[in-house]
Amino acid sequence: MSLFPVAILAGGLATRLRPLTETIAKSLVEVNGKPFIAHQLRLLKGQGVEQVVLCTSFLGEQIKDFVGDGAQFGLQVQYSDDGAVPLGTGGAIRKALPLLGRDFFTLYGDSYLTCDFAAVQRAFETGGRRALMTVFWNRGSYDQSNVEFRNGHIISYNKALRTASMQHIDYGLGVFNSDWFQRYPLEASLDLAWVYQDALAVGQLIAFEVSERFYEIGSFSGIRELSEHLSARAKY
Repeated sequence: MSLFPVAILAGGLATRLRPLTETIAKSLVEVNGKPFIAHQLRLLKGQGVEQVVLCTSFLGEQIKDFVGDGAQFGLQVQYSDDGAVPLGTGGAIRKALPLLGRDFFTLYGDSYLTCDFAAVQRAFETGGRRALMTVFWNRGSYDQSNVEFRNGHIISYNKALRTASMQHIDYGLGVFNSDWFQRYPLEASLDLAWVYQDALAVGQLIAFEVSERFYEIGSFSGIRELSEHLSARAKY
């Protein structure tokens, strides 16, 4: 099957990694001798992805200089930059819609996800809704859980107001129909979490539960864990 394009949200300030990220884009932080985005793009290629749109902002030119048109990774890469004012994760996607087509994945720029993208896409295509969130039974293990998930359905999702019933977490991979984003004004600041919440409120958000843990480089401990994971894989 042909996979949807992937929008990678690579415009964050990465404050938890300062001072390292004051002069280098988070996507270019070195992991096992290579910029993180090299690992991320090779993972996507291995999944069968062909097209990527990098949504950039802070130090975005550094990312563009390194990745180029994506040919070195076997991908077609395009860019959508926020411009002078950061648009947030949702606003960046809204601006990138002309490059993404009808349906697309969303992926955080600091996430390394080994789940089956094709299975996620099939769930979206058969689900009959405008949005899909992947969830993982986290139980507070790798980050703070923020999803109440029961009997295959998301009951509640909130990154700010967490409850004891939230044992799952937003895994970091989403799927959307572009029509859903058309409701939001262009060039306005928007958080992707709000987009998910809006879809949930009107029954347009479905879930796909994954079993593989996520890796991330949003923290120094996350970088260490990913480095260990990649090193272990390299031995086989």
